[in-house]
Amino acid sequence: MPELPEVETTRRGLAPHLEGQLIASVQVRCGDFRLPLPADFADRLTGQRVCSLSRRGKYLLWHLENEAVLLQHLGMSGRMTVFQGRPPPPSPHDHIDFETEAGVWLRLRDPRRFGLFAFGEAATLGAHPLLKALGPEPLGDGFGGAILRARLKASRRPLKAALLDQRVLAGLGNIYVCESLYEAGLSPLRPAGSLGPKRAERLAGAIRDVLGRAIKAGGSSLRDHAQPSGELGYFQHSFAVYDREGAPCPTCDCRAGVRRVRQAGRSTFYCPKRQR
Repeated sequence: MPELPEVETTRRGLAPHLEGQLIASVQVRCGDFRLPLPADFADRLTGQRVCSLSRRGKYLLWHLENEAVLLQHLGMSGRMTVFQGRPPPPSPHDHIDFETEAGVWLRLRDPRRFGLFAFGEAATLGAHPLLKALGPEPLGDGFGGAILRARLKASRRPLKAALLDQRVLAGLGNIYVCESLYEAGLSPLRPAGSLGPKRAERLAGAIRDVLGRAIKAGGSSLRDHAQPSGELGYFQHSFAVYDREGAPCPTCDCRAGVRRVRQAGRSTFYCPKRQR
């Protein structure tokens, strides 16, 4: 599933082509997503100007001139591609085309159709059912160890599982939790509530650093992710532990190498010597 860096990369790639633009047409070929597409989806967007494009956790937010907000989630396999002019004929997995008044087309491809679109209102956006329970933004102003520790202190879950909970922190997924815990030198197995102030500050810094480097690299292209330009992300070439079971740890002399364990049905990758 696209995580915060992939969604932020998508936002940055779309913004120059969407912000300030009128949506001239919307062509829907399939509306059967994780949530059914609203029946009036195309009508509500056609003729509307996109004032800005923002992100909340793993959601893209299209802020429209009429004060409506379109929430978009890329699901497991969704991606948006920009075409300067009419795009090529659609494949079976190309479900929606958006045309702007400038003649730029944006195409949604989603083979697994786990993505979604939903409408909200700008004035009450924070209370939207898809957003109201989300935790703080790890790249937001003011995020640090104190906030992170406060979100974790009552949890008895393993640290990895707690960080995957979008109610604790918005936008993180399996890849970037594994990489952040490695950078912070913290075991994914330790109780989340056991972090003291110094460890919490170290982890908050690691999360911000890993996410920042991943965004700069265009995200991680493992299967479906590509930037709106069509260019692949390349942060996967910088993974320290994710999907590197048995490989040598990049920063210590452990002989066992990177270990993989299962936590709540997900693979966790870590170095048992470096991460305590």
